[in-house]
Amino acid sequence: MKKNSFFWLVGLAGLIIDQITKYWVTQWFTNLGQTIHIWSGVFHFTYVINTGAAFSFFTGGAKWLRWLSLGVSLGLMVLAWWGNKMRFTEQLGYGFILAGALGNGIDRFLFGYVVDFLDFRLIQFPVFNLADVFINFGIIFLLIASFSEPSSPQQSNF
Repeated sequence: MKKNSFFWLVGLAGLIIDQITKYWVTQWFTNLGQTIHIWSGVFHFTYVINTGAAFSFFTGGAKWLRWLSLGVSLGLMVLAWWGNKMRFTEQLGYGFILAGALGNGIDRFLFGYVVDFLDFRLIQFPVFNLADVFINFGIIFLLIASFSEPSSPQQSNF
């Protein structure tokens, strides 16, 4: 695990943070749809469940998403364990994607749905969770990695 240590650290920390926030939402809110105004009309915490994919695509019929989450998670872990040492930005990118895939995958396997609660009403964006944020962070880091100069393995400090 030392080879790609930031991958494992980001993946584990992100998973823990995601699961703690979802647990907090399910314990704090008494009813689905209940909301707390953080900044009225702009940002709220709203308790919803999503049985589908992002933006509620495939709602109610996406049992295959649990297997996709598992496959992505296992694939990333195999890449980090047996693959070459990744650059720092790649470790962050893949680590964040692992955290998001595992976080939502665990929900889908255990409950058949994902808990969402981040509600940006100013732009009427669908309610989402931290696992979704982590996946997007991962994509951003991988884009940065794809546009940056590859470093030789001897130059890497991570």
